[in-house]
Amino acid sequence: MRAQGPLIAGRQAAPAPTPHRWPRQIWFILGNETAERFSFYGMKGILALYITNVLLMTRDDATRIIHLFGFANYFMPLFGAWVSDRYWGRYHTILWISLSYCLGHGIMALSDAVPTLDGKVLCLYAGLGLIAFGSGGIKPCVSAFMGDQFGPDQRHLLPKAYAAFYWCINLGSTASFLIIPWIRKNYGYSWAFGVPGLAMALATFVFWLGTKHYVMVPPTRKTRTAGFFRVLLHAYRHRHERRPGQSFWDPARARFSDAEVDAAASVGPILSIFALAPIFWSLFDQTFSTWVLQGEKMIPYRLANYTIGPEEMLSANPILVMLFVPVLTWWVYPRLGRLATPLRRMSAGMFLAALSFVVVAIMQTRLDAGVRFSVLWQIVPYVILTIAEVLFSTTGLEFAFREAAPSMKSTIMGFWNLTVAFGNLLVTGITSLAGLVLGDGRGGDVAVTTTMFLFYAGLTFAVAVLFSLVASRYRYRDAAAALGK
Repeated sequence: MRAQGPLIAGRQAAPAPTPHRWPRQIWFILGNETAERFSFYGMKGILALYITNVLLMTRDDATRIIHLFGFANYFMPLFGAWVSDRYWGRYHTILWISLSYCLGHGIMALSDAVPTLDGKVLCLYAGLGLIAFGSGGIKPCVSAFMGDQFGPDQRHLLPKAYAAFYWCINLGSTASFLIIPWIRKNYGYSWAFGVPGLAMALATFVFWLGTKHYVMVPPTRKTRTAGFFRVLLHAYRHRHERRPGQSFWDPARARFSDAEVDAAASVGPILSIFALAPIFWSLFDQTFSTWVLQGEKMIPYRLANYTIGPEEMLSANPILVMLFVPVLTWWVYPRLGRLATPLRRMSAGMFLAALSFVVVAIMQTRLDAGVRFSVLWQIVPYVILTIAEVLFSTTGLEFAFREAAPSMKSTIMGFWNLTVAFGNLLVTGITSLAGLVLGDGRGGDVAVTTTMFLFYAGLTFAVAVLFSLVASRYRYRDAAAALGK
């Protein structure tokens, strides 16, 4: 790693930033994110039908596997955040763990060449495990690393930078949803899994190209700054030493600096918001499982020589995101002012997510009645859920970075991704339980039913009400966020 100057306030100094222009190294990060998301979603988008049609498992099995993979993928950010903040730093964590990511894609690509069904299943689990380790390990670091590149006088550029970051995520996923199913149909699963692997290798290379330009925030091992868990553990062990009027964190001040304790204390209020977020992800990530399986029962739409089926319909979400993000970020939010504070946006997104599943339930009722209609009708719930995603997910990334203390940013990003993990785990648990209660007693095929879609809608609506109440009591660390700026 080439040094760029002395450490200044925990950052490795870079050339003086221009207050109204993005640092040029941001483009390497955005390029990396685009290719990495192409690799991830290209693989994930074809999983449901691969599991049911090639591995001959049930729809409930596919739902459980996909959401267990989602849980692992979003649980690993805690490990990535800890390694990054404590030992390696964000740059090296991203670069080194990406190699595991590439290996996982390689195993998935080889699975189609394995002659036995058991061998294919083994490759599936091994490949998904390595991809979850790689993707999850770098996840909290990339978004935080991008924020590191902005100087103190460039903070006002962060909302648009994160909007662009999310736009690139959806550019990569759009391309993958349109290209990878076509590759699968014409060249088989080996190439359909192999091309995402090549994209991940490209993502790693693009990230490496920007090395000499990056601002590096040293890990706490070098700055000798205590991490969240060290301060938390010390405060817990000495909780009985608190004097009247002291907070839970005050006993830790005897060992750690005020800045370290205050940074750790800032995590709790943020986690109170995150605690209610998993229900949103339990709905959103079903676009890769139950929505694809529902779409399989609809009539594909043929456009010239190109067929739009349930896998291709996944592209509707990122395409709509790329349309809605600039409209909401540059036009709607500034005009709403205080009405568009981050937590109010997130509350609205949760209510809309519940509405999208009401629409999906209505469609499932008609399918169960024997009515066949075009898969393009799925665009209706996709529009609703995508607006919800922009309000909730894009804003959540911004909220996590702006509210986190400088030494806790990767940790907070790790906790944000953990909400996605628990959302996926929730789907796995509910699917297994519903199969026993509503199925044949042995775990019947109930994941794609009107009852389940309405259950998720009702549960999310109730949580959205609770989220709004909790959010109304939150006090922002970033004063500008409270003003909707």
